[in-house]
Parts: sequence; C-alpha cells; structure tokens
Amino acid sequence: MPPIQVKPGIHWIGVNDRTTDLFEGLWPITSEGVSYNSYLVQSDKVALVDLAKAAQEGSFFDQLAQLVDPTELDYVVMNHMEPDHTGSLRALQHLAPRAEFVVSPKAKAMLDAYYGITDRVRVVEDGESISLGQHTLQFHHTPFVHWPETMVTYEASQRVLFSCDAFGGYGALRGTIFDDQCTDPAFYEREALRYYVNIVAKYSRPTLMAIEKLGGLNIDVIAPSHGLVWRDDPLRIVELYRSWAGYATGPGDPGITLVYGSMYGNTEAMMNAVAEGASRSGLPVAIYDAARAHASYILPSLWTRRGVLIGAPTYEGNLFPPVAEVLHLAGAKRIQRRLVGYFGSWGWSGGARKECQQLADELKWDWWDALEFNGAATREQLAEGEAFGRRFAEAVAAGAE
Repeated sequence: MPPIQVKPGIHWIGVNDRTTDLFEGLWPITSEGVSYNSYLVQSDKVALVDLAKAAQEGSFFDQLAQLVDPTELDYVVMNHMEPDHTGSLRALQHLAPRAEFVVSPKAKAMLDAYYGITDRVRVVEDGESISLGQHTLQFHHTPFVHWPETMVTYEASQRVLFSCDAFGGYGALRGTIFDDQCTDPAFYEREALRYYVNIVAKYSRPTLMAIEKLGGLNIDVIAPSHGLVWRDDPLRIVELYRSWAGYATGPGDPGITLVYGSMYGNTEAMMNAVAEGASRSGLPVAIYDAARAHASYILPSLWTRRGVLIGAPTYEGNLFPPVAEVLHLAGAKRIQRRLVGYFGSWGWSGGARKECQQLADELKWDWWDALEFNGAATREQLAEGEAFGRRFAEAVAAGAE
C-alpha cells in the first residue's frame, strides 16, 4: 500500500505483516496478520510518529522515502518503546542525523537499554507541545496503556490522535486503512477485542483513566499503531475499549464459555451432553478445546461472559494441562468475578476437580458445582450432564438479572 493522506499534511506510512506467526512471541496472528501504522506530519518541520518492527524496515523506509528524504526529519516521536514500534530505529538514527528522538521521561532509559541511544533525545512532559509550523504536536502521558512509559500524541490543528497501542487491534489492513472504507468491520472489531484482552486487559483501570483524561480533546481521527484508522466514527473504538475495560470489575455478560480437554473422548462425550443442556437456556455458549484452540482466542470469551464451564479429565493426579494453562493465563489477565462449574472423567485417581477449585479460588471465581465420573460415562450419567448444563445456565441467567 502506498502512503495515504489522513489529513492535510498528515500521511499514513505503515506496513502490513502477514508473515509473523506470533505477536509478542506469544499470540497467534498467522491467519489474521497485523499492521504497523506509522505517520508522517509535514509542515515547516517534519515529524515521524512511531515506527515499525525491524523485520519490516525495508518496506517502512520505502514508504517514508516516497514522501520525504529521511535526512530532512526533525523529530521522531516514539509513543511506546516496544520493539514492534521501534525496531527500525537503529537504522533510522543513521538515516536521519539531525532528528531529535521525542520520548516520555520513563522512555529515556528504555531508549538507551534497547538501542544505546543517548544523544539527540528530547524528553517531553505531560501536556507539552512541539510546534512544526502549521501543525502542533501535543503529548499526553498514558502510563500502563500498556507499558509505564506510554504516551499518545495529539495533532491539534487537524484534531488527530496518534494513540499507539491504545485503540489498536490485530488484523492486516485489506487495501484500505479507514473504518468507513472497510468492508468487514466485524473482523476488525473482533480482532480489536482479542488484542485488548491479550495485550491491554491487565491494565484496564489505567485504560479507563486514559480515556477520561483524553475526553477533553476534540478528536476527528484516531490513528493507532495497529489496525484501522477511525475517521468516520472515531468514538466507536473508544467506546468499545471503555466497554471492554469495564469487564475487569463487572460480572460479565449472560453467556457461557465452555473450555474442555479430553484424552480419549470420555470427557468430550460428557461435554456434548453438558453443552446440550446449557444451550437449551438460550444463552450463547462458546466451546473451546484447550488442546487445540490457543488461549489467545479463548480469553476474549472468558473476559466478556459470566459463566465458565470447565471440562477436563484428571491427568497424573492434576487438572488436564492444556485446560490448566488457560486458567493460569486467565489469572495473569486478571479475569475475575465469574461463575464456574466443573465436570470431568477420572481413571485410576482423581485430582482434577481439586486443582480446578483451587485455581477458581485464586481467580476469585464463584464455585458453583462439579460432576465427576469414573472412566466412560454411562447413559444415565450423560443425562445427569445434560441436567448439569441446564442448571448451570439457569444460575448464570439468574445472576445477570
């Protein structure tokens, strides 16, 4: 994609990444991809806002060169020091010998630690501005959205907010960068939720504080570092982030996430019975095989839905490991205030239920009930499982009233 004008004097010069399999080395994006959005602001002086990861620097510098000679850059603004935004900095510092590197106070030490850069560094305080001539850049610190040094940059004359990771999402851009030209907005909103829960959710309180802090700005365009540029309805992504952040302290929507694992099909057979009973309530039920679905895709459902059903056999006296790993990650993301029930098979020894209940206690989830069976479930036990699922769904629905 060539450079695209966002507003007069402001261009998107980002790149798409469709070859990286794991974002942050952890979250799968093989089929979705991701964009690294960078922006060039040109006036009497020229500023580059955010960069791209090192693996994409060739495409990134090609984009930049279509608009300006890098030697003419006056400022390089780095809202966030994570290397997917700054990886091309090592090369850029040689291509732009007069540019000042604009960072928040806490980013200064990171700039040295990651890239050994201590010269030409300009530290900006919260609310400070830099005039480029017709354009003015104003900097607002937004700590822990999602690192302690993060800030956003606001261009006052065109009312554009360069929000870096805030209001971003997974998903390579498909021929357009703008929300109003996007032909599949549901995809980008779904991937923005997955991105939020994977990357930002642990810091939901700082996210809400940042939204409140930025609420006084007149914003026509929200230009994040990943995903769509929001110009038709810029507050749409803000309200989505506000809603998602609210799940950190709220009980979740009336719905059920069923996470299961099965070694030889016995727990899976019970899962089908439990799911049938739960589905008869009319509540939405999302089902994930923890051994095959990456936790990245499971966490958004756990984040937004009140009910959690865990189906897992006992494995060497403990909870089936893929299921346990999902619950550990739920703890890392601080997913709390859920209603949880457990079912599963045991063979020569139990233990899965005990560990599941311990993990639920650590997560501050409300323990509802459990259904265990030895070996393969009988027809009568499968009927119990169906009733178990129905009763659980009724409890979830009652808790949402």
